[in-house]
Amino acid sequence: MAARIEVRVQAEDFDIAAEIDRLTSGRTDIGAVVAFTGLCRSEGGRLAALELEHYPGMAETEIRRIAEQAAARWPLDGMVAIHRHGRIGAGGNIVLVIAASAHREAAFNAANFLMDYLKTQAPFWKKEHPAGRKPGAWVEAKEADDRASARWKT
Repeated sequence: MAARIEVRVQAEDFDIAAEIDRLTSGRTDIGAVVAFTGLCRSEGGRLAALELEHYPGMAETEIRRIAEQAAARWPLDGMVAIHRHGRIGAGGNIVLVIAASAHREAAFNAANFLMDYLKTQAPFWKKEHPAGRKPGAWVEAKEADDRASARWKT
């Protein structure tokens, strides 16, 4: 049976437990669930919020494409990817990736694979909003993120 894949890009927050329950409810062959939640850091009080922009439609299509690659590469029962857009305050949820499989290694690998893609290639743009009145700046790509995603190239 093909893995059930759900991709959403939304402004609204998400409920991690509810998303895991929705993915696993009634499915007795799942033996492992790996969930990753990315949060907006305050950077030691320096940052008040992040603002995330995306191309509607394009972002969902690209995330689904890479989630399908993960499902083809590892034996998954399901995968959920939720990425928020708009202004997100420090401490707020930004992204949720859930991978479900019969075995933990596949779930861990698929979740890492999708997160590395989201950090380096998904069509999102981040602008930092510092605490105080200073204007925000767009976040540059990080070389460390590119190195992490390079491990999946075959």
